[in-house]
Amino acid sequence: MQAVLTTLRDKNTSQIEFRKSLVKLGRALGIEITREMEKEEVEVETPLGAKAKGLKFRDMDKVIIITVLRAGTPLTEGLIKIFYNAKQGVVSARRMDELGMGSGKNFEIEVNYIRLPKISGENIVIISDPMLATGSTISKVTNIVLERARPKKIIIVGAIATKVAIEKIREIERNSEVDVSVYIASIDPEINSRGYIVPGLGDAGDRAFGD
Repeated sequence: MQAVLTTLRDKNTSQIEFRKSLVKLGRALGIEITREMEKEEVEVETPLGAKAKGLKFRDMDKVIIITVLRAGTPLTEGLIKIFYNAKQGVVSARRMDELGMGSGKNFEIEVNYIRLPKISGENIVIISDPMLATGSTISKVTNIVLERARPKKIIIVGAIATKVAIEKIREIERNSEVDVSVYIASIDPEINSRGYIVPGLGDAGDRAFGD
C-alpha cells in the first residue's frame, strides 16, 4: 500500500498511472475493510462431491458505496473489485475555494447532485473520497447520508487524511451514535493556507482526470 501511495505522491506520475494507482489503493483498502466484517462458518460441496468448511461474509450484500465526484471515482473502481455486489450512489460536492478557508479550517461546500439508493439500518455505507484535508467535504457528505437514515456502519475510505479531518469525523460519530470508521493510507501533518494537505499529493481530481 505504501508503494502505491508513493506513486500517488510523486509529481512525475502520469495521469493514467495516477488513476490506476487510486484504483489499486481502493482495492487494497477494500481488502482491509473485509478483515473487520462479520463472518460465519459455512460448509460447501466441491465439484468432487466432497464437503469443505469455510467462511462467508454476512453483510456483503448490504454494502452501499457512495462516491464523492469526481475524485472518488477511481477509488470506488478499486472497492467494487472487492464489494462487487454493492449498490452505488454518488454525491457531486465541491469545496468553494474561492471563498477561502474559514475559522476552524472549514470550507463552504457546494452540493450539485445527489443520487443515493435507499439506505436502512442494515446497510454498511462506504464513502469514497481520496483526500480528507479539512474534513469539510466528507463531513457534508456523511451528514447527507445521516439525514436519510442511520446505517449499521459508515466507512470512510481515502488516500490521505489530516488529524483535523479525523477529529471532525469523530465528532459526527459522537453526535450521530453511528459507528464510523476511517480507512486511509496516511495521516499527513499539515494543511496549508489554501486548505491543501502537506506533503499530500496535490489535487486528486485534477491529477486523475485533468484540470
